[in-house]
Amino acid sequence: MSIWSELGAMTSVQRKVVFASFLGWTLDAFDYFVLIVVMKHIAADFKVEVPSVALAVFLTLAMRPLGAFVFGMLADKFGRRPILMIDILLFSAFELASAFAPNLTALLVLRALFGFAMGGEWGLGASLTMESIPEKTRGFVSGLLQQGYAFGNLLAAFLFWALFDKIGWRGMFIVGFVPALLVVYIRAHVPESPVWEHTRAHAPPGGHVRRGLEAMRGLWGRALFMIALMALFNFFSHGTQDLYTTFLQVERGFDTDLAGKLSIVGPLGAICGGVVFGALSEHIGRKRAIVIAALLALPAVPLWAFSATPLLLGVGAFAIQFMVQGAWGVVPVHLNELSPDAVRATMPGLTYQIGNFISSGTPPLLAMLAERNGKQYGLTMAIFIVGVALALALVSALGPEAKGKKFGAAALQAAPGEA
Repeated sequence: MSIWSELGAMTSVQRKVVFASFLGWTLDAFDYFVLIVVMKHIAADFKVEVPSVALAVFLTLAMRPLGAFVFGMLADKFGRRPILMIDILLFSAFELASAFAPNLTALLVLRALFGFAMGGEWGLGASLTMESIPEKTRGFVSGLLQQGYAFGNLLAAFLFWALFDKIGWRGMFIVGFVPALLVVYIRAHVPESPVWEHTRAHAPPGGHVRRGLEAMRGLWGRALFMIALMALFNFFSHGTQDLYTTFLQVERGFDTDLAGKLSIVGPLGAICGGVVFGALSEHIGRKRAIVIAALLALPAVPLWAFSATPLLLGVGAFAIQFMVQGAWGVVPVHLNELSPDAVRATMPGLTYQIGNFISSGTPPLLAMLAERNGKQYGLTMAIFIVGVALALALVSALGPEAKGKKFGAAALQAAPGEA
């Protein structure tokens, strides 16, 4: 009840910021997952093997740290809002261009450019949101915001199920240009972050302002922890999501209709889990919520990877994504609370995307291992995820936490030890 009371107390402007950031991450993820669900068909069109197309996923993930660094530094200097709009326009344009790739090489280049633009969106949207909302709503909003990724997955799976046979993989990339329209909404309804405005207003007149890597001096130990944490988080998500449709089609032999329906089930579980554990973290702490979600993913692995019927596979997909994205629901608030005001657009996004880079070889690696072992995608993914879940729980438990940290002007007014 306290959560709903706090959410109800949010102003209309704050709710618009949350909506815009959620939608931005949703549409960004939608554009990413369009490639995931059509890899088999692109491979057939270009007459290559699936692992060759999975290289496009690797390049997308590998370029995201560079985008997070560049767009994050720009946002810390010029503001979250204008840089976010530029970023959305860029990733939408590269998504549209992907529809007209004449060969695999061109597609790989375009997906690398898309990854550069995609790398900036999460850090900008998360910092803008966390700096604009009341402190007590951060956990719930964190879970909601992060599940924009799962909702984007859901939209891509739904589009694949409903329209793929009519529009093909190129048509799906054309639909991916829709996120560009979000810029109009942000321009009209979303204000700049009050914390960024406060930081700029209190900068020393004519003095040197530390930004980017310089402002992170003294924070490298924490940054390395955040990178290790995000590498495990990304192994967790990419290991359970990126090859799931391929697993259903290649190992189980399901057609587009059934594979598409089952691909929708997982994101539904993810959305529920993210919101539940994000809100729960407000009561039990960020670390404890992550550890519980990671460990509860283990009992779901057999259902998800080895079930004999579509019904049980669906139950397994819902359950494992509830836990995987339940843990992920804590990430936006956890990373933003661990980062100081001066680098909040840079540090969370950069550490997130470096972790993503470390995990970027997951899709092609798992695809290669599965193909070499009789196309056993389920077994390959299951072994991988059990190890990752245990490691994530351990690292999270040993790391720092800054739940309730004050931002901006509130930090100056906080009692010693609270900021």
